[in-house]
Amino acid sequence: MSVIAQAPSLSAQRGRDTATAIDVLRQRFGERLQTGEAIRQQHAHTLTWIANQPPDAVIFVETAADVSDVVRVARQYRAPIIPFGAGTSLEGHVNAPEGGLSLDFSRMNKIIAVNERDLDCVVEPGVSRKQLNDYLRDRGMFFPVDPGAEWATIGGMAATRASGTNAVRYGTMRENVLNVTAVMADGSIVKTGQRARKSSAGYDLTRLLVGSEGTLGIFTELTVRLYGIPERILSAVCPFQSIEGACNAVIQSIQLGLGVARMELLDAVQIGAVNQHSKLSLDVRPTLFLEFHGTDVSARDQVAVFKELAEAEGAIRFDWAEREEDRNRLWKARHDAYWAVKSTWPGRDVFATDVCVPISRLAECVMETEQDIKELGIIAPIVGHVGDGNFHTSPVLDLHNPKDVAACKMFVQRLTERAIRMEGTCTGEHGVGQGKAAYLKAEHGAGVAVMSAIKSALDPDNILNPGKIFPT
Repeated sequence: MSVIAQAPSLSAQRGRDTATAIDVLRQRFGERLQTGEAIRQQHAHTLTWIANQPPDAVIFVETAADVSDVVRVARQYRAPIIPFGAGTSLEGHVNAPEGGLSLDFSRMNKIIAVNERDLDCVVEPGVSRKQLNDYLRDRGMFFPVDPGAEWATIGGMAATRASGTNAVRYGTMRENVLNVTAVMADGSIVKTGQRARKSSAGYDLTRLLVGSEGTLGIFTELTVRLYGIPERILSAVCPFQSIEGACNAVIQSIQLGLGVARMELLDAVQIGAVNQHSKLSLDVRPTLFLEFHGTDVSARDQVAVFKELAEAEGAIRFDWAEREEDRNRLWKARHDAYWAVKSTWPGRDVFATDVCVPISRLAECVMETEQDIKELGIIAPIVGHVGDGNFHTSPVLDLHNPKDVAACKMFVQRLTERAIRMEGTCTGEHGVGQGKAAYLKAEHGAGVAVMSAIKSALDPDNILNPGKIFPT
């Protein structure tokens, strides 16, 4: 009886090709190429229920030439490449579902140039948000995009089109990246534009690559906008009688065109966790954290107008923080919201997910989400950058309990479908990654085919962060 040999599976073949690529690259990078299990696991951690899927190797790149050399070898052997900044992404972006090479950008962390008169700077992708703002502070400038994670890298933030607490006034990474230099899937190095604030010259390659999550090109340099530090910054904590009232106050302030820099909503459950974790004594009620930027006169005028409309919506009072140390403590408590949830429910798993809706639908969406939480019997604190209709939830669960996992998956499905039904998006700032890929077609319809065509044209071998954005 004859035996017909079966062809090796695509994944098995890719694994063998990746092993060959690693052997080739080891000669080029030496000790900068690591294959130890611990370091590979560290470069695939996620803050979702998606399993850790480590790469086959981690390469510490130091120059654009390094990145180009890796990509050329990876293309020859069709080995996947996964860019890694600080690992703060939330939807499985740094996972390696097909194995491959994780490119660690921690050593590409130089601030190359600061153009003070033009209010922009050029940085390598491994520069963190904190590092950049610490460098700029004495020059009277700052970079405004603040997703909450101090050590999030500029490259990673651009890759996921991050935004954060200041987006309502200063915009997101989409508005604040002037150009990028990127290594494409064939190893070529492309710069997407100049430093001019506008251009009509050809396709907008910058906007194409910003938010592409490492699936179209790998950043090696970015030029970003800067802003002058405001003359006056006023912060406040404002508890409300109801979450609807807090949302309505936000909606009205946006409609009036108030120049509020930050408007963060924390529901009562999240406030309780923040109190415990950050040793605060805030009212356990739906609460807005606010920040007003401007001159001494304009900032106080904004405060007076907001206070009037907030009180009409059930605001209980305002607690002000004018000193820088008080403001920093307040915003650190807000940024520690995730860790506050972790410490309040020790031994449980927590993951963060987000949606964004038109500002007019914000109150409705948040209230329906709260009702879902009650019906499903789960714990899921709400916190959000509500000034642009974006909010997050942090479901608490036991990943080893199938009932917990099923309830939370149902919650995320309902949340996402609700946002899309309200003409919103499945992800306001976390990106698609693996976690939200299933919802892309519901949001974009035939547009997904256009995205897929772009991906196929620029990365025909599918080596750049495969398994992200598009459903597998």
